[in-house]
Amino acid sequence: MRNIYVFFIALAIYVSAMGQITKPAGIEKNPGDKIICISGSMSSDSKAFIKYIAALTGKPNPKICYVPTASADNPYGIVEWYSTCVDLPVRPFVLRTFLNADSSQETFEQTILGMDAIIVGGGSTLNMLGIWKVQGIDTVLRKAYERGIVLAGGSAGSLCWFTGGYSDSRPRQLTIIDGLAFLNYSHCPHYHSEPSRKPLYWQAILDGKLKEGYACDDNSVLVFVNGVMKKSLSLDKENNNYFISVVNGKIKEEMLPAEIIK
Repeated sequence: MRNIYVFFIALAIYVSAMGQITKPAGIEKNPGDKIICISGSMSSDSKAFIKYIAALTGKPNPKICYVPTASADNPYGIVEWYSTCVDLPVRPFVLRTFLNADSSQETFEQTILGMDAIIVGGGSTLNMLGIWKVQGIDTVLRKAYERGIVLAGGSAGSLCWFTGGYSDSRPRQLTIIDGLAFLNYSHCPHYHSEPSRKPLYWQAILDGKLKEGYACDDNSVLVFVNGVMKKSLSLDKENNNYFISVVNGKIKEEMLPAEIIK
């Protein structure tokens, strides 16, 4: 009997520890705030990124939904998602769009609006946006954003929230695509890891084909609150964030000092 008591006490301590999330410094989520947190890519240390998203929700054990539409609901990515979250203080879910109808399933809207945060994975941005549009998911995500559900993602999952940027979703070469425009800027993920992106991005802004915007290296993170960039972060000292604009007819690249996510 004593061993049973010890077990439940240990379990309670474990659950309590799992529910503790460090509040992100400098970000205070107020009722009605709309938050988007993006990364150039979330592949190398997604655990730190997920923990930060969890903290942004302001909840002790938030429900976080991974959306792998851009990778065609890749099963390996889904397994990795659940594996990454196993020792994090979150309740992980997945929104699959490649499925067959079943009366036991929730609608896309029920799933999305029942979450505290949404994290969109990488892959084909153009195909993802096309599926979202025909399924009405883009409209539901707008509802989620307006309700204060934290939106996040890396690569395709970061580009989608902006007005537009370059994508590798078409054959032969990178092309400009339109995003959901929740954030009124353009965006460039993989800023230095894929060398072809930077000159194309600069020229498009210079020519007026893209709005001024934010570029992210793979392990860097930006937080937007109510459409305004509030926090520049990085998982290491080598990766950074940048604001790209045109000043006196020339491109200006401003590196944004980043705090290291611990």
